[in-house]
Amino acid sequence: MKLRFAYKGREKEIIIDVIYSDRSTLGLEVSRNGKVKLRAPKQATDQVLQKFARQKEAWIIEKYLMMEEKQKAQMERELPDYVKYPELEQVYRKKAKEQVGQRAAYFAGQMGVSYEKLSIGAAKTRWGSCSGRGNLNFHWKLILMPPQVLDYVVVHELAHRKEMNHSPAFWAEVEKTLPDYKIWQKWLKTYGHTV
Repeated sequence: MKLRFAYKGREKEIIIDVIYSDRSTLGLEVSRNGKVKLRAPKQATDQVLQKFARQKEAWIIEKYLMMEEKQKAQMERELPDYVKYPELEQVYRKKAKEQVGQRAAYFAGQMGVSYEKLSIGAAKTRWGSCSGRGNLNFHWKLILMPPQVLDYVVVHELAHRKEMNHSPAFWAEVEKTLPDYKIWQKWLKTYGHTV
């Protein structure tokens, strides 16, 4: 079903998907992608559906405009510079190797641990890892985050040089070096994927 609605000084044709089922009432919804759905009893006539939609015109327009604005905002959201300019990733990786290397050396000395090789990569599911041999791996995007987040990930991986698990003893090692680590752990879980 198509209806013409006037809003913002212009007319807009909105397609309303009618979904018939064994229900006794009429119901409207606007999905996240801006689709308007009218749920109706099987026996409802076009005339009844048109009348109902017209009665709910203000509600449909309000919800539709909200969805339209959300979609527009998502499309306009600033893309990270490394997406716009892919060559920047190599620059960031080089910077990450240097910066993460400095922080790892600093915290290793503080924690009384050593490590073998330090690598910078782009793992899909981890910000850092520590192998049984003492090789450390870190995601290059860590340098685009607050420095405390980078420190937290470095200390987390170095703590595995003492405890290769996530036991209370492991977290005690992390906390000994970074008493406020939970703040940065939470930041990483909440915002890490947006970087």
